Amino acid sequence: MNKKIGIVFVALIIIAIWLHWGNTSIQSTYINIHSEKIPDNFNGFTIVQVSDLHNASFGNRQADLLEDIKSASPDIIAVTGDLIDSNRTDLAKAMKFINGAIKIAPVYYVTGNHEARSHRYGELRRQMIEAGVTILDDESIPVKRDTDVIHLLGVNDPNVADPDNMTGNARQMDEKLKTIVSNDKDYMVLLSHRPELFGAYLKNDIDLILSGHAHGGQVRLPFIGGLVAPDQGLFPKYSQGLYERKNTKMVVSRGLGNSIIPLRVNNRPELVIITLKIYQ
Repeated sequence: MNKKIGIVFVALIIIAIWLHWGNTSIQSTYINIHSEKIPDNFNGFTIVQVSDLHNASFGNRQADLLEDIKSASPDIIAVTGDLIDSNRTDLAKAMKFINGAIKIAPVYYVTGNHEARSHRYGELRRQMIEAGVTILDDESIPVKRDTDVIHLLGVNDPNVADPDNMTGNARQMDEKLKTIVSNDKDYMVLLSHRPELFGAYLKNDIDLILSGHAHGGQVRLPFIGGLVAPDQGLFPKYSQGLYERKNTKMVVSRGLGNSIIPLRVNNRPELVIITLKIYQ
């Protein structure tokens, strides 16, 4: 009996260590995006995507996270929502990350559903702007390299305009994008928190979407994938990685932090490094 108890005890310790490592050890995922529309001067242009931090900490003053970002040598850093958590908002912790990130590369940001629900987002927004972050409020801006240009688009989370709309709305997103997309001849990168609205992005011929929100399905099952995701339910269609349809590609980050469900299983926090590549 004592031997069996000892085996169970050791097994529990191993599981606890594995879960701790799986929730605190960042995985850097590298994705190359090829397109004939990418201008020559943007060949090798690198975007580090940070999503769903939810006020999580990775090292003292986010040192571990910032070091991983710095090692990727990004041209820009894209924050795709839920930097804070509306259930335990800590603006100081969020700004420690922002103030460190802005020293590495220009930071572009769009809201997630947790910013939309937080009464402190206005103050966070003010502090980010003062720090030098570009907040994309349903708009498109050009990014230039020598004589070439791509367009960086950003949309607010649907909850910003309608806090009671918990699932988002494909029709509303479609209408919003129609007012933002002005020139589909240039390469377009869209920052949008919600992957479940892929149909609206596809309809507007967006070239590349960077999204999050799904938390990788929270629990990832071998040969199956994510178990559950916000606004997608069980076995979500879009939980992590690269999705392609026609000429539209969407990258869904597993994100870094947690919210309502405190633990990830087989689903490490993720930093996504996207590199634009021209066809040779």
